[in-house]
Amino acid sequence: MAPAEGAEYHWVVMAASRLELNLVRLLCRCEAMAAEKRDPDEWRLEKYVGALEDMLQALKAQASKPASEVLNEYSRKVDFLKGMLQAEKLTSSSEKALANQFLAPGRVPTTARERVPATKTVHLQSRARYTSEMRSELLGTDSSEEPELDVRKRTGASGPTPRDEKQSAAELDLVLQRHQNLQEKLAEEMLGLARSLKTNTLAAQSVIKKDNQTLSHSLKMADQNLEKLKTESERLEQHTQKSVNWLLWAMLIVVCFIFISMILFIRIMPKLK
Repeated sequence: MAPAEGAEYHWVVMAASRLELNLVRLLCRCEAMAAEKRDPDEWRLEKYVGALEDMLQALKAQASKPASEVLNEYSRKVDFLKGMLQAEKLTSSSEKALANQFLAPGRVPTTARERVPATKTVHLQSRARYTSEMRSELLGTDSSEEPELDVRKRTGASGPTPRDEKQSAAELDLVLQRHQNLQEKLAEEMLGLARSLKTNTLAAQSVIKKDNQTLSHSLKMADQNLEKLKTESERLEQHTQKSVNWLLWAMLIVVCFIFISMILFIRIMPKLK
């Protein structure tokens, strides 16, 4: 390899490594921001995730790119952050919880210092937060007060009485029962929609099948009529030719007869004078 080519290859490898290093740093920053409690007007994380997408596309386009497993892991984490931002924009807590269930966090830690992937931690935190918000909506309580109550219970500042524990257990059972009823209702509605879709599909398939049969029969009849029309056209043409021949001979005979009659008439007329 020539020195110029070796220098160019070394520069390409260093550029790809620098791009991957910047991607990992920005990814760590985004994961840390996602794990923190943010204001609703916070816009930096969304911009950072957009920059992550651009850097990931540029990294995939590099000649000396990382292994496919590493790129898939980067894509998985970027998609998770993007889906989490989209879930936070939803209005209902139940929709947020449902959207959060479909998110797939990363499987490998971003840095060596992490034991558990940060995206998995963020996923668990967001799931707990959305569940708490949904429970607060069902019970009509303020979700901002629940963490303080949990901290008090953990620190033992005011020890819970058995009555409070029973009431909390009853409320939790009620919330779980309502949530289970809601899930059953949604499952029944989805099952009904699936059955309706299946019925409509079968009906449409039957109508399409009948239309295809009618169309095939119509095409067959059209072919038969076309063949009959060709046959009749040929017969009519032959008949027309025959009629023209007989008419021509008849006209010739009439002309000859008239010619002979005129000659005889001309010869006979002077003798009468």
